[in-house]
Amino acid sequence: MSPRPLTARPLDLVYFVFFVTHIPASLCIDFQPLYPPALVPGFIKDFAAFYLKTSNDPLIKAAFGLAEPLVWFQSFLFLELAFQFPVFFIAARGLWNDSRKIYVLILVYAASTATTVWACLATVVATPLASNELAMLLASYVPFFLIPLVMTIDMAFRVQGIVSDALAAPAQNSEKQK
Repeated sequence: MSPRPLTARPLDLVYFVFFVTHIPASLCIDFQPLYPPALVPGFIKDFAAFYLKTSNDPLIKAAFGLAEPLVWFQSFLFLELAFQFPVFFIAARGLWNDSRKIYVLILVYAASTATTVWACLATVVATPLASNELAMLLASYVPFFLIPLVMTIDMAFRVQGIVSDALAAPAQNSEKQK
């Protein structure tokens, strides 16, 4: 059976775009504090500097050493690098191929991500910021909370459906044999 196209699966299309667009964002912004400075191209440094100047993002400022370090946030960056970043590729491929095998990994990713972004949102909201900075940061962070939250719920229902079907199959087979 050939895979259904992504356009026939609207939520999967949203998830696919989310994963694919997250790759350059992670490489250029999120992981930049983890790179040796000499390896970061000037235009990427400039983009990060522009983002910090316009948003006053307390998390990214801390990651870049421009504010008191937030060890918990640094641990989230390493989690993103070691777990979430590889999932972007694996999940995008699985969604592209319409594979149900990817649902559990996406569920784990989404639950982890919604949890970590919730902590980031709480920090942003608790930080004294100008209203335009807060609005920009909420516009930046809220989608990265809501999409994984929806993904968590959606994938939990999909996995539950698969498990229910698998558990019901032996009972149906034994009834057919009678």
